Amino acid sequence: HINPTNICVLSCSFCDFAKKPGDPDAYELSTQEILDSIDPEMGEVHIVGGHHPDWPFEHYEQLVKDIHAAYPNVNIKGFTASEIDYFDRRWKIEPEESLARLKEAGLRSMPGGGAEVFSERIHRELLPGKANADRWAQIHRTAHGMGIKSNATILYGHIETMEERIDHLVRLREIQDDTNGFLAFIPLEYQVGSTMLVPRHTPPMDDLKTIAAARLMLDNIPHIKAFWIATGVEIAQTSLWFGVDDLDGTVQEERIYHMAGAPTPEAMTPGEIGRLIRTAGRMPVERDTLYNVVSTSAV
Repeated sequence: HINPTNICVLSCSFCDFAKKPGDPDAYELSTQEILDSIDPEMGEVHIVGGHHPDWPFEHYEQLVKDIHAAYPNVNIKGFTASEIDYFDRRWKIEPEESLARLKEAGLRSMPGGGAEVFSERIHRELLPGKANADRWAQIHRTAHGMGIKSNATILYGHIETMEERIDHLVRLREIQDDTNGFLAFIPLEYQVGSTMLVPRHTPPMDDLKTIAAARLMLDNIPHIKAFWIATGVEIAQTSLWFGVDDLDGTVQEERIYHMAGAPTPEAMTPGEIGRLIRTAGRMPVERDTLYNVVSTSAV
C-alpha cells in the first residue's frame, strides 16, 4: 500500500488519515522514497492518498511511469474515483483523459475506495465536497469501458442505515450488470479512531452479516474480499465461511486504517495467510491483481 501523502483539501468527518499543510503529522513522500519501499517480489502496489492542493496531475502520472519502469512486473493499482474526480476539478483534466494517460503510464486497475455509502444524506453530513455517488459510478463506468478493471467498496458501521447499505449494494449490482468491470467487492468497517461518529466499532456479527448479504446480492461480482486490516484477522478467517474468497494480501505497510487506530498487524507473510486459510478448511491460492492464479503451492 502506497499512500503518497496524507495532505488533503477535504475534511471528511470519518477520516483520521487526512491532514492539512503544516499539521505535525502531515507528510509527503518523494518518488524515490516510494520506489525504495517497493520490493520486486511484490505482486502489486496499491496507490491511494490525500487530495493534495498543489501536486499537479503530471506528478501522479510520472509516479506511475517511474514505478512501472523500475518494476515492470509489479501490477499497479491506483487512484480512487474521488482522486480522479479531483484531478478534473483541480487541474481540468477530465476522467477520460486522466485514466487514458495513467493506463499508458502503466496503471492496470483501480481500487474501490471513495464510495463510502451511496447516500445523499451521508454525503452531506460526512463528506461534502467529495465525489458523490453518481460521479463515482460515472468514473468507474468510464474506467471499465477503457478496459481498466476496478474494485468496489462500502464504508459501514457508522451512521448509515440498513436501507442505505442495501441501496448501495443495489447500485453496485446495476453498474456491474452494465459493465462487468468490478473484480471484487470489499466491505470496509469504519474505524472509530478519534472521529467518534459512533461510540464503538460495529460488532463482529455485523461484519459477517454484511459480507454474507453482499455475497448473496452481488452474485454478479466474482470475488468478495475480507480486508483483515479492518476487521481483524480472526473475523477475516471466519468470513471464509460467510461468502469471502479473498483475504487480500500480505500488505507490508498500511497507513489509513492504522492512523485511525486499527490494532491489526500491518503485514502478514504468505505462510501466515496460508495457514489461516487451511485452518478454516479452505485451499490457499495466490493470485495477481486481476485474479489470475499465480501459485497454489507458495502459500
